[in-house]
Amino acid sequence: MSNKITDIFFDLDHTLWDFDKNSALTFEIIFKKNNVDVSLDSFLEFYEPINLKYWKLYREEKLDKASLRYGRLNDTFKEIDVEIEDEVIHNLSEDYITYLTTHNHIFDGTIELLEYLKPKYKLHIITNGFEEVQKNKLNKANLVHFFETVTNSEMVGVKKPNPKMFHYALDLAKTTKEQSIMIGDNYEADILGALNIGLDAICFNYHNMNLDNSVKQVSNLLELKAFL
Repeated sequence: MSNKITDIFFDLDHTLWDFDKNSALTFEIIFKKNNVDVSLDSFLEFYEPINLKYWKLYREEKLDKASLRYGRLNDTFKEIDVEIEDEVIHNLSEDYITYLTTHNHIFDGTIELLEYLKPKYKLHIITNGFEEVQKNKLNKANLVHFFETVTNSEMVGVKKPNPKMFHYALDLAKTTKEQSIMIGDNYEADILGALNIGLDAICFNYHNMNLDNSVKQVSNLLELKAFL
């Protein structure tokens, strides 16, 4: 890795913040609160891929925030053949956002890695997540002090992999793509999005995607020390 790197940009969800674990704990709470009697395991089995599909549509500007929040739940209940009233789905969708940041599990090695990098580089976040939620995650997981800037899609009006997102983040950080690197888990949004503007990238491939050998990747966050 070039020694001219001065700035490192991280994705947040699924990269530092353990979204799947925190999300599962949130559903456990809000199902009880709303008297929804379903098996959490079978719900999550269908919800997780549906949620990813909805986020892809959201990234591509094919639906808005409200449609994402409602649609991913509605589709999952249909898949598991459970009838839920619209009002309850709306309540669940609100409660999910409220309770999501009461759980703040982060990936193994997150703090150790950030403490290792912080004296050497300026650290930043680029996230497609919603502004108010991401702010809470960073605060409550005690990560906020590591980062100089946080760029979210609501500030920019577009989402990764849109080039505008990366250019905005670079401008906000007062740095250049040549001096920077992107680290994230999503091949399309984080890795290709960065590479397409000439920003180097490393994939946190904890879900063992089959990636081209040319893509820099790690399966554990602490393996990034070998690159940085």
